[in-house]
Amino acid sequence: MGIALDSGAARVTLSLALGALVLAVAGCYVYVTGRAARRALLARLSAGGPEGAAPAGAGGGRDGDRPFAALDQRLRGTRVGRSIRLKLQSTGLELTSGEYVAYVLGAMAALWAVGHVLLAPFFGPVFGLLAIWGGNAFLGWQRTKRTEKFIGQLPELARLIANGTAAGLALRTALSMAAEEMDDPAGAELALVANQLTVGRSLDEALGELGERLPSRELNVLVTTLILANRAGGSMVGSLRNLTATLEERKETRREVRTMLAEVNATAVTVPLLGLGALLMINGMAPGALGRVTASPGGQIAMVIALALYAVGFVVVRRFGRIDV
Repeated sequence: MGIALDSGAARVTLSLALGALVLAVAGCYVYVTGRAARRALLARLSAGGPEGAAPAGAGGGRDGDRPFAALDQRLRGTRVGRSIRLKLQSTGLELTSGEYVAYVLGAMAALWAVGHVLLAPFFGPVFGLLAIWGGNAFLGWQRTKRTEKFIGQLPELARLIANGTAAGLALRTALSMAAEEMDDPAGAELALVANQLTVGRSLDEALGELGERLPSRELNVLVTTLILANRAGGSMVGSLRNLTATLEERKETRREVRTMLAEVNATAVTVPLLGLGALLMINGMAPGALGRVTASPGGQIAMVIALALYAVGFVVVRRFGRIDV
């Protein structure tokens, strides 16, 4: 009985220590970011002009002042680093590739320790892989969220471009005007398109990259309409106004579909959480039970099959709740 109590106290102590470690890492990040922002602000104030202004970014500092700048420099020349950078650009997050990788590795180490201590040593690598998957899923969620917000702004964007062209403005000027009047993410994306057009990029290339950053059927229709109207000439006012009405209808349809599928998507997340809760409950009622089960090859195989079934169930339910509108 005393051994069981000592084991429970040790687990609680280790859990508190891990929590303190996570808080310490978060505090260090806030301190480093604030210090970098302060240095960048002092540099701008001492420069006294636009020449001293630092490039935009998280914390307002230069790349060398950002946390994990050395890691970011190493990642820029690699294929993985370029892929991460493109994903981060599509999410709108003010993160560098080095910062993202460092945070994911930190979360991986923390979850590895949590799985090792709270459940069994077998679950350490499983929780570590879960951290990597969670980081990638977080980027996908942010990208989807930003794309959905952009889609919601498309009717207003088409209306502004139609009004600008109807007033006699060139398409490039109408895009610049829309970038100034709209909020993010549409304002930021159109400002990027306008900057690319200013430095000599063609309209087809700039709008094509916009469609790649925020892929959606609605945006592809708008981009195709603008590109064809620019190539063929003619009036695009009527096409854009008809497109505005269509986008408004699709916006309402997407909202209704999302509401109807909310229960299915919630079920996809709830089922794996129930499995994790069951493991914690079993290990709480019989301390060390999971460690004894996963100590043998047969128990490890059974646990891998169970985890795979949970993963398959999550993917299948998510597929059922995904309807392209």
